Amino acid sequence: MAKSKKEVKNQLDPKDCTACDSTSQMITKARKDGVILHFDRAADMKACPIGADSACCKNCFMGPCRLNPRDPYKKAGVCGATIDTIMARNFARAVAAGAASHTDHGMAMLELFRDVVNGKVLDYEIKDEFKLERVAKSLDIETEGRTPKEIATDLYKQLESTYTQVDGEIPFTKRVPQGTLDTWRKLGIVPRGAMREIMEMMHRTHMGVDQHYKNITKQASRTALSDGWGGSMVSTEISDILFGTPSPINVGVNMGVLKEDMVNIIIHGHEPNLFESMLVSVNEKTLVESAVAAGAKGINLVGMCCSGAEMMSRHGVPHAGNFSSTEAIMVTGAVDAMAVDIQCIKQGLAAVAQCYDTPLITTNTRAHIEGATHVEFEEHNPSACTDEIVIKAITRFKNRRHEIEIPKAVNDGVQGFSHEYIEYMLGGAFRGGYAPLNENIINGRIRGVAGVVGCTNPRVKQDDSHVKLVKELIKNDVLVLLTGCAQIALAKAGFSVPEAAHYAGPGLQEVCETVGMPPVLGLGSCVDNSRILIAASAMVAQGGLGNSIADLPVAGAAPEYMSEKAIAIGQYFVASGVYTVFGVTFPTIEDTKFHNYLFDGLESEGIGKWDHAIDPIEMAHKMIAHIDKKRKELGIDKGRERVLVDMADRRGLA
Repeated sequence: MAKSKKEVKNQLDPKDCTACDSTSQMITKARKDGVILHFDRAADMKACPIGADSACCKNCFMGPCRLNPRDPYKKAGVCGATIDTIMARNFARAVAAGAASHTDHGMAMLELFRDVVNGKVLDYEIKDEFKLERVAKSLDIETEGRTPKEIATDLYKQLESTYTQVDGEIPFTKRVPQGTLDTWRKLGIVPRGAMREIMEMMHRTHMGVDQHYKNITKQASRTALSDGWGGSMVSTEISDILFGTPSPINVGVNMGVLKEDMVNIIIHGHEPNLFESMLVSVNEKTLVESAVAAGAKGINLVGMCCSGAEMMSRHGVPHAGNFSSTEAIMVTGAVDAMAVDIQCIKQGLAAVAQCYDTPLITTNTRAHIEGATHVEFEEHNPSACTDEIVIKAITRFKNRRHEIEIPKAVNDGVQGFSHEYIEYMLGGAFRGGYAPLNENIINGRIRGVAGVVGCTNPRVKQDDSHVKLVKELIKNDVLVLLTGCAQIALAKAGFSVPEAAHYAGPGLQEVCETVGMPPVLGLGSCVDNSRILIAASAMVAQGGLGNSIADLPVAGAAPEYMSEKAIAIGQYFVASGVYTVFGVTFPTIEDTKFHNYLFDGLESEGIGKWDHAIDPIEMAHKMIAHIDKKRKELGIDKGRERVLVDMADRRGLA
């Protein structure tokens, strides 16, 4: 087994690194085995305070220019760039990178959809024709009397413009509440096409181009919106059409889903097509027979991170853990192969995999890792890749030589709350809609709705902020929607079951018990944040809660975020009208003009605003205060008297 070349200094107690007992157990074992995980690398790598405050510019080669965060206006960059220009450029470039990630993901899904419709890809098919028609109708595509192929062809043509058009408005602006869209048009931030917006954002932030923080932020909003209402939304909707729209399903989460007597294969990444094909390969008769011949009881397919969250929600595939656990799980010695595609893949996985003789297999042409094996995944012949992954895993199982230590924890919970199912859950098959949600917000049983999303970050205790934040929110009658790593954190903590309603305040608890739902609803991967946007739009359309998303008693948070994608997500929620709080750190310096513009100025223009808090309880109460402010503005801050309706009254309503 490969050992670390040097001892890591400043090691934290595992219990201070993570709130996940399984991950803590694996940190202890890794140190015993001489293997370095990202928790210890983080402790050994002091963050640059100037960079953390975004007071450093390296957009040209006259620098890098480093300003003093304690006295940011004392100096300017070599070109004369002020601290506000530097921070705005850095922020906007993070938005561009994050939006590009989701946009490229979405475009890949749309290309797959095109090839399925045209018959060039035969291993996938349209699984949800109802969703196909629904999405088409939302874009004013005629569906009556037409075949699925005809509808899908027109849908592809429309959605392609999400990326390629250079003028006009992206297709899904037709879903945006009119009040919100009017504000976007007034501010000049309606996205044209994602490629156009990302390209322009990168151009504007080049040395010597856009040098006013407000104008840079305007383009950052437009770029971010091309992600949330473009790339991400396309990915979610096309994935549902091709692979099925999620509905609630009971799933096991945590490292205990690994099985010592089975061939364990983990898929980690973001694009669902690899995982969908893996489902076929692990059930292929000859491969299962090979696994049994090698001494295994079968093949155990497990997900991690976002593609895992998507497959958990759509198909009930067990999930082993979120981003911070992806290295730690290999320390179990029970992982026989890990296959990855794109996004949130730590390069450190290769070194940890080598320590335990675990094949680490990259599959996407965009993402190779030095030290990993690359097996290209092609949608035209997916089994060539996925069968090879299974064969490598069986070979490793047959030659296992490391101690097996699998944490026992498995947390069962209900996942898969798509927008479509929430409609059905609230209103039934014939009266599906958001009326019960709006009514219970108006009458005060539900205070408001919060979206808690995002990554985990080794600069803070894994999962801890997610769990404490959500627990405080639901205690105060705030219904919580979850995606990504946050969803997994709450599942491990036992909040994804209807019985968790006892953690909620009396109003939310009453609603949960009536409907039979948990107080937190898991929606899927990070691109599935678009489901939250659709839900917010549906709340506006239902009536009684204002005319735009900015009117709603809602808030968003990413308490443990770590990636540029998170900045893009945060900005598209803010630009959509949502008050959004981030934890860990924030790339601005307080009391600068750019900081004040993000944290106050944007709201005065009629959209949302940013905020920051490290303590999760403080974060919760900031969100609750905003929700209460919106309730007061809507005139529902005192709620309505709850009246018991008898049968005579019910007949009168008919």
